[in-house]
Amino acid sequence: MAHVQIYTTMMCPYCHRAKALLEDKGVAFEEIDVTYDPKSREAMTARAGGRRTVPQIFIDGRAVGGSDELAALEESGELDTLLGRAA
Repeated sequence: MAHVQIYTTMMCPYCHRAKALLEDKGVAFEEIDVTYDPKSREAMTARAGGRRTVPQIFIDGRAVGGSDELAALEESGELDTLLGRAA
């Protein structure tokens, strides 16, 4: 199974939406809450090519974007491929 990391903040509805999609699929993920952690937010921004918004989602180290991008991957069927699941 792929290693999934998601950078979030506490009150972000898009973060909750992305986590719900992953949970509904039974995908384990590592959540990194950057609400009060400027060093982690800085690391997220660097990894995400300068993007500062949350969520920022990484699958096996690959930046896939935020909640909308994750939903688009799911809709197209590409998310299962990235997660290492048979389509």
